[in-house]
Parts: sequence; structure tokens; C-alpha cells
Amino acid sequence: MNGSSEPCGKRLDTYEISLPLQVRAQLIDILNQTLATTIDLKTQIKQAYWNVDITNSHNLHELFNEIAAELDLYIDLLAQRVTTLGGLAIGTARSAAGLSVLPEYPLHIVEGKDHVSSIAERLAIYGNLLWENIDRTAVLGDADTAYLYAEVSMVVDKRLWFLDAHLVNSVLQVSNQLAEYN
Repeated sequence: MNGSSEPCGKRLDTYEISLPLQVRAQLIDILNQTLATTIDLKTQIKQAYWNVDITNSHNLHELFNEIAAELDLYIDLLAQRVTTLGGLAIGTARSAAGLSVLPEYPLHIVEGKDHVSSIAERLAIYGNLLWENIDRTAVLGDADTAYLYAEVSMVVDKRLWFLDAHLVNSVLQVSNQLAEYN
């Protein structure tokens, strides 16, 4: 991140928050990286939503849309926390692409199970980032930001569980079809 105690032109010392300036600058950097990764994740899920075959995967279409809507809420909460700490929320598509920890989404896939697998992989990476940031922000003494990360993490873990269950069911269906064929 920018490593400055005065991110992007704002003066942190004009905000009446009990956390020291250098701690707030670190928190703002952590939050902005998470914000960028969340924006990237949302766009990748929308890629899956737009391209999954709705005739065969209507439930996936709906699930991807629900997850994207949840991420919109988290994007706003993360950005609001950055500004509450006295920083500037960095959330353009270009900045998100540069700061995100996620791999690029495979643009060639069309099968529902392939989209589920790709989204699950990215949610797992995102979930790990959230867990790391729960610890990092707690160590920095910001229980509010740690709590925000924990709240997001609980929902992401639940969504990842849904996707993993879908993948297991897909494998079981294929196994049953093969058994019937033989």
C-alpha cells in the first residue's frame, strides 16, 4: 500500500479517533486492500452470474447474484470504515485490479460446476484474507475493524460451504449416473 501516515491527501490528525496516527494509517492500508479484493471478487462473481447457463443452472444464477449483492454491502462497510479512520477509500476498478490478492477469473468457462469451482477457490482465498485481517487489526488495537472482518467472514464461510456442498452433490450425481450406465 502507500505506507504513508497521511494517505491520499487526507490529514489523519484532524480526526478525533483514539488510535494513534501510524496505527490508523496501517489500518487504512489493510482496509483498502480488502476493499480492492472485495470489489474484484464481486466482479468475478458477476462474470460467473452473467455466463452460467441459466437453462441448466438457474439456482447457481440466483446464488451468484445473492453473493454479489452481499459483497456490495461489504464494499460500502469497508469504505465507510476507511473514511471513519480518516482515510480515503480507494475503490476504482483500476485500483482494485492492482491491489487485489485474487487470481484472474478464467474467462473461457461456461459449465456451472466450473463456475462454482472457480468462485469457491476465490471465496476461500478471500476468507483467508479476512481471517488474517481479523488478527492483524486486533493486534493493532482496533476491535471495531476486527469485528467488521469477523462479520463478513461468517457470511463468506457460509457461502463457501454452500458452494462446496454444490460441488459434492455434482460429483455424487455424476457417480450415480455412471453407476446406472454400467
